[in-house]
Amino acid sequence: MLTVRDMVEGTGVRVLAGAAGLDRPVRWVHISELADPTPWLSGGELLLTTGMPIEDGGGAAYIECLATHGLAGLGVGTGVGGLDVVPETMAKAAEAHGFPLFEVPYETPFIALTEKAFTEIVNDQAAMLQRAIAAHERLEQVVLSEHGLDGIVSALAKLVDGGAAIFDARGVQLARRGLDDATVGATASTLRRRGPRGFSPSPRAIALPVPRTGTEPDQPGGAQAWLLAGRAAEPLSELDRLTVHHAVTVVALELLRRRVAADTERRLAGDVLASLLSGELEGSELRRRLQPFGLEDRVSALVLAPPRHLKDAAEAALADAARAEAGGGLAAGNGALSCALLPVGGNDEAFFAQAERIRAAVSAEVGAELPAGAGRAVPAGEVRRGFHEARWALEAVAVEANGNGHPVRLATYRDLGSFQLLLSLQDDDALRLFCDSILSPIETGEGAYGGELMRSLEVFIECNGQWERAAKQLFCHRHTLRYRIRRIEELTGRSLDSARDRIDFWLALRGRELLH
Repeated sequence: MLTVRDMVEGTGVRVLAGAAGLDRPVRWVHISELADPTPWLSGGELLLTTGMPIEDGGGAAYIECLATHGLAGLGVGTGVGGLDVVPETMAKAAEAHGFPLFEVPYETPFIALTEKAFTEIVNDQAAMLQRAIAAHERLEQVVLSEHGLDGIVSALAKLVDGGAAIFDARGVQLARRGLDDATVGATASTLRRRGPRGFSPSPRAIALPVPRTGTEPDQPGGAQAWLLAGRAAEPLSELDRLTVHHAVTVVALELLRRRVAADTERRLAGDVLASLLSGELEGSELRRRLQPFGLEDRVSALVLAPPRHLKDAAEAALADAARAEAGGGLAAGNGALSCALLPVGGNDEAFFAQAERIRAAVSAEVGAELPAGAGRAVPAGEVRRGFHEARWALEAVAVEANGNGHPVRLATYRDLGSFQLLLSLQDDDALRLFCDSILSPIETGEGAYGGELMRSLEVFIECNGQWERAAKQLFCHRHTLRYRIRRIEELTGRSLDSARDRIDFWLALRGRELLH
């Protein structure tokens, strides 16, 4: 940092007054012969003048004007047409203000001072830029080495000789190193109130937004996170602030890396989930595909059915909660469902308690209570059965809660009821024969229209035979629904007024899901 002392030493000038201010920083050097140059100065400049604007007896007022405007100092050139000597009144005023005043003799041209200043300033800026680039490279290396957000705040804290923290857009702390609780709390509180684009939670700290990369779905623009850095005893230097600005880019890179990795993992998990549910993966091959997700021994399934507008957020939250609670596992979507396959180390009761914590965490993250179903632990090669147990437990409790005011909760095998009859059938051929014997007449008798009849049959049963409610869900008139149900009865030779036939239809529909 260039100071007034640096400017006067070795340049042939003579300090007349204000020696107490010689360590003031010099931001720039300016030459002016105006009576009041301050409207064109922003503070921190070292002013050079020949004294031409200083009228008789006006030196003290001139000094006071410059000092109160925050200039670094004043150099008066003598013997060049303005002043032959610097007036004593100027020296007394400068001493009173602690404002550096020095004489520049005729033999020392102003260009010698300006060249010295500009060379020092440019060198300082180049050195600061080099140090900033080195700091940026250090932070980039943290990202490349996959040390995560914790690694970034640790490296940044060392670079600024203070502390650092990262928050998400809502003010939730993601990583922290070496900052006091008051500063962190003030930052989080400001962010919860949707803070400005940049602010200082304390005189010795700065918080900067981490902009979005444009790859986040449905979230254009705005900040995706916030970076906080500061010191406990002194303000951040200019270099420190430049380093923090560089760190913002590095945090954005790390968040992008994490998001790409998470998206890739979810796609891989989705492929594995789709393959095991279709029956393409079984036994040893299924166990091999599950091993990279930490699913090698006993596995259980947790299934949620979030609303469509919350599905992406719910699946991301499910993956995070599964890692936090179970230390691994697979999280992906399958149609309208979101599923996590989790390693089970204890008994089923311990897993169900863990599954409830995960359900609650996902609900809190998306801001809506989501029901969930959990299956019992099964060997990794038989996890398809565990998925269906969780799915049907979820469906059973959803039917129970539909319009009946029951609280949202985790469903388990205890809620399965008749579903357990289907799950207990280990012979797929026997289950397929049962389903086809009941449903095939509908498909073969009506062709393409058979799918519409199947849908009407399922909704009618789920609505407990309530014509108005079922017709509303199917978006058709109740007379249309009556025609469809009558046609189903004609094709199958069964009656939906019969409790036994209704149960057979319902079991066959559920069995088809298990087979597919």
